[in-house]
Amino acid sequence: MEKEGIGCEVLNNHTIKPMDEETIIKSVKKTGAVVTVEEHQVMAGMGSAVAEVLVSGLPAGRQVPMEFVGAQDRFGESGEPEELIEKFGIGVSDIKEAVKKVLKRK
Repeated sequence: MEKEGIGCEVLNNHTIKPMDEETIIKSVKKTGAVVTVEEHQVMAGMGSAVAEVLVSGLPAGRQVPMEFVGAQDRFGESGEPEELIEKFGIGVSDIKEAVKKVLKRK
């Protein structure tokens, strides 16, 4: 993204619980946008948990654009990791697209 003139901040939330709410809020106040990426279902996943943190942790009325990269409410499948990443839309190109999309809404 840097080569395209887009600065990003990456947080490694390796677990949903405990959630580092303070770091998430601090990052969102700095960047003004969020893209979550997860190697599983988006519904009820990391993105949903981050959205909950933002709803309760940001001032009332403050909206932050979000995009969610992950499996979009469909059954999982078995296969080679590279094939599954492509099939479920969680590859590098998908992440870049989500970043550009969220920035347009900022």
